[in-house]
Amino acid sequence: MIKTMIAIALAAACAIGGANAQGFPSRPVTILVPLAPGGSTDTIGRIMAEGLKSHLGQPVIVENSPGAGGSTGVIRAARSTPDGYTVQIGQWGTNVASGAVYDLPINLLTDLEPVGLIATQPSMIVGRKNLPANNLRELIAYIKANPGKVTVGNAGIGSPGHVGGVFFQNTIGAQMQFIPYRSAGPASQDLMAGNIDMMMDTAATSGGHVRNGLLKAFAMTADKRSPVVPDVPTTDEAGLPGFRFYFWHAFWVPKGTPKDVIAKLNEATVKALADPATRKRLLDIGQELYTPDMSTPEALGKFQKAEIEKWWPIIKGAGIKAQ
Repeated sequence: MIKTMIAIALAAACAIGGANAQGFPSRPVTILVPLAPGGSTDTIGRIMAEGLKSHLGQPVIVENSPGAGGSTGVIRAARSTPDGYTVQIGQWGTNVASGAVYDLPINLLTDLEPVGLIATQPSMIVGRKNLPANNLRELIAYIKANPGKVTVGNAGIGSPGHVGGVFFQNTIGAQMQFIPYRSAGPASQDLMAGNIDMMMDTAATSGGHVRNGLLKAFAMTADKRSPVVPDVPTTDEAGLPGFRFYFWHAFWVPKGTPKDVIAKLNEATVKALADPATRKRLLDIGQELYTPDMSTPEALGKFQKAEIEKWWPIIKGAGIKAQ
């Protein structure tokens, strides 16, 4: 009798779970952005929210949860109810580098489930408009002439801008002073105000400011120019051959989210990225889209693991650690 009751209860629970998954989503979905408004992660999150809503059939809300280089929001996402209604957008800094920089209470690979990759982008070396350097070679000479005095803003310790800046510093062999912010947006605002000297930023955040003459751009850390800022040379062209730094964005959900719910979120992501309007908005801010074989949750899981294995030893070797 007891065994029969247990079996009935388990069957009912499975039926309810299946029904819930089958009816997903039945209410608005939230994209949790672990950084402040104004940076590329926030911008891409809002573009994807617009792209997802028609394919999910529900409103998609964007909520910012900044702090500790994005780690606060990532931890919050990992501890959210695993029902698919909280989707974390993250990137190389928040979902790879943060694990080497911070003593996280979560495991980035096992406490979050991958949904899918979105896009990738190179960094752009930018400076305040009155910086006394007009090209990359002059910038490097200026940094070397002022060791430890040139201030470099970033979106937090261990963020792409911070790690990329450290690699730039090590490559040119001259010390700089790194200033962490809560996101790339506030750092970019301070750069335009002339309160800091330079940043390793993106075309998504600073491209418009460069076009409007509010910032100077010295180089793209890529092997080809960006269509967003076609006048900005690559590092190869500007005099620092071989210097590359890309970072990417993707979606995750909390561990334990039903597989069929993840599949629906992945399907909506793939359809949004195939939508001409969404694609154009992403391409217009300098994003490079992935090939179809990289679109699955499994592909993101393997890619994230490979990135952790590649970058954690480099970050730790450089001594980049939250104080």
